[in-house]
Amino acid sequence: MDIQYYGANCVRLTDKKASVVVDDNLVSLGLKSVTKPDDISIFTLDKKVKNGSRFLVEGPGEYEISDISIRGIPVRAHLDEDGSRATMYGIEMQNFNIAVLGHIHPDLTDDHLEELGVVDVLIIPVGGNGYTLDANAAAHLVKKIEPKIVIPTHYSDKAIHYEVPQADLELFLKEMGVSEPETLDSLKVKESEIGDKTRLVILNRQVSK
Repeated sequence: MDIQYYGANCVRLTDKKASVVVDDNLVSLGLKSVTKPDDISIFTLDKKVKNGSRFLVEGPGEYEISDISIRGIPVRAHLDEDGSRATMYGIEMQNFNIAVLGHIHPDLTDDHLEELGVVDVLIIPVGGNGYTLDANAAAHLVKKIEPKIVIPTHYSDKAIHYEVPQADLELFLKEMGVSEPETLDSLKVKESEIGDKTRLVILNRQVSK
């Protein structure tokens, strides 16, 4: 399985049969959409983005397509003044369990954690400033979830016009106690390379063409 990062919360998960694109609201942030007609598209917030993908998931429930299992878990949204809800996802691809948190409130319950199960890869926003998880809350959730691999998203980037300015990635690295993170253009997840300790991976933002 291969993982690429396109900015904000947008990532692409690819195996031999299909690609899953998460939170491709890039056009509203000044970037180009990366979703293709054959992609499976999921959103952690209901943005009503109709992007022409072959299968769209934008809320809680269980979904099966191309040997990929997607579990949408309802949670409290980070910005919940109006009682709004968000959806975090557990995605099973090639025997790996990927958790995508999105803009959630940091107070996950034991039931939420049980629904996520054993997490191989955790994709988590870290930019804070009242809009999403900040560095401290994100690091706290990493410790609770205990994933094998952590990929931070939604941090400061001059090319992205965020609704709310986001904090630098360095704040999250400091909270995690990592001074020299592993940085890759894309991550190829292999069972033989998953160890007992949590591995923090920074993915360079890919430029959509």
